[in-house]
Amino acid sequence: MDQPKQPMTPEEIRNLVERVTHAPGYTKTVGTRVESAEAGHVVMSLARNDNLLQANGYFHGGVIAGLADHAGGGAVTTAMPAGRFAVTVNLNVSFLAPAKGQSLIARARAIQVGGTIGVAHVDVVSVAEGEETQCAVAIVTLRGVDFPGK
Repeated sequence: MDQPKQPMTPEEIRNLVERVTHAPGYTKTVGTRVESAEAGHVVMSLARNDNLLQANGYFHGGVIAGLADHAGGGAVTTAMPAGRFAVTVNLNVSFLAPAKGQSLIARARAIQVGGTIGVAHVDVVSVAEGEETQCAVAIVTLRGVDFPGK
C-alpha cells in the first residue's frame, strides 16, 4: 500500500519556487527574484531595467502581467501535492496605476486549490523611494500537471 506523501518542508517549497523561477526562460531572463515562498503564498520581485519599460518609462503591462502570472503559479504550485506543477489556464489583470518605481513586488496567495484546478490572487506594487503603490491586481487560474522531468 502506498504511503501518503508528506507535506513539503519550508526549504523544499522555497527550492521548488527557485527551481522554476531560475530555469531557462522568461523569468530568468528578466531577473525575477523569489523573495519568499511558503505553502500557498509566494512573493516575487523584479528590478527596473530599461528593457522592461514602455515608451514613457513605466514598467510595461506585459512585464507586470508576467510577474503576476509567475507569482500566482508559484503560490498554487506550493499548495499542490509534491510532484505537481501549476500551469496557467486564465490570467486576468487589472492595471490600477502606472508602475514607475525602481522595482515591482508581486504578492500571491492561493485562494482555491483542488485536484485539478487552482486559483490565486496577486497584488502587484511598484516601489519608488521606499513607498509602495499598487499598480495591478490579478486573478490567475491554473491547472495542475505532473512536474516536468518527473
